[in-house]
Amino acid sequence: DVREYEPGDDVRRIDWNVTARMDTPYVREYSEDRELTAWLLLDRSPSMGFGPIDRPKELVLCELATTFARLLTRSGNRVGAILFDNEIESTLPPRNTRNQVLALTRQLLTRPRVNGAITDLSGLLTYAFGAVRRRSLIVLASDFITPPGWEEPLLQLTERHEVVALRLTDPREYDLPEAGLIVVEDAETGEQLTVDSSDSEFRQRLRRAGEEREAELRAATIRAGVDIHEVSTQDDLVAALVRIVEARRRRRR
Repeated sequence: DVREYEPGDDVRRIDWNVTARMDTPYVREYSEDRELTAWLLLDRSPSMGFGPIDRPKELVLCELATTFARLLTRSGNRVGAILFDNEIESTLPPRNTRNQVLALTRQLLTRPRVNGAITDLSGLLTYAFGAVRRRSLIVLASDFITPPGWEEPLLQLTERHEVVALRLTDPREYDLPEAGLIVVEDAETGEQLTVDSSDSEFRQRLRRAGEEREAELRAATIRAGVDIHEVSTQDDLVAALVRIVEARRRRRR
């Protein structure tokens, strides 16, 4: 249904078609279904392989995705998933069975293709906007190592769905150990570079670049009206999930 806009209403709920016809702002009202449909948008790009040998970002992604899927399906909710590695790798239509969780786990434990191109998240978000028609909970899990341009399709998703973003990180992405001359390689393009990790000025520049990138990312998600939660390869999974849930509860108050 729709009603006239009132101060304090979420501007993302404005129905622009009705507003144009009535010449006054109107917002959409939803009657929520008891059954929740959730979609997991999962970044499987090569950069997700970064991190400790025993727990890289891609393993944390698997842990989070399967845990969310199991918790939701146990309550009778349907869960679907879109796996992306700069191309749509696979799509699991929403189901509420234990077999759905097992199928998702098998997919995530299979190594993705190596495409040799820089990941562009806008492709995943644009595809999801067209594929997910019914209002759903969208959980986007990625390290957000991607060129600009994904903000607009993310904003389109938030106008139709409830969106939560999970940013997977590893501390060594911006804090190099002092190990002298080392060769670093871009996981997505294969480009290699020799750097002096003992150079304090170089480490400071790397840290500043990371802080600037994080600030830009948070500003972009705020503009889209999306909560973004950081999960590190060093985080305990249970503690990370509790932190995410508590943050969302505080925002709803």
